[in-house]
Amino acid sequence: MTRKQIDTEATVATLNRILELELAGVVRYTHYALMVYGHARIPIVSWLRSQAKESLAHADEVGEMITALGAHPSLAMGPLLETQRHEIDDILAESQAHERVALGHYNDLLDLVEGRSVFLEEYARRMIHEEERHYDEVDKMLRKPGDTGSFTPGS
Repeated sequence: MTRKQIDTEATVATLNRILELELAGVVRYTHYALMVYGHARIPIVSWLRSQAKESLAHADEVGEMITALGAHPSLAMGPLLETQRHEIDDILAESQAHERVALGHYNDLLDLVEGRSVFLEEYARRMIHEEERHYDEVDKMLRKPGDTGSFTPGS
């Protein structure tokens, strides 16, 4: 059985978008950690810094995949939204939006490589799993104590 060829150009473009997003995540989460004040600062800052480190690890991993495909990793960075709103709920809502965008890119990658590259397919699935877990974690953090339903902005 022969393996189908991946569309290297489209795959690298998607991987570069992921790289840019993960690099933006490093900056975003580092900035958020600096802007947290109040009695819950220590655990939230710790969580945000761990997210920044994880984004850097993800950027390293995706950069290695890009170079393994014989391509050049992007030097660009994904969008950095500065709302000037630094309440914890605002930071978490922006984090959740960032996770939603990341999920979209990883799903795009899966669509490109599914059935064509076990390595890239398994990577995409693993990252979708992680991003969905992060999204759900932030969703729970945004809920009011006792709320069991998913977070709805403005509720």
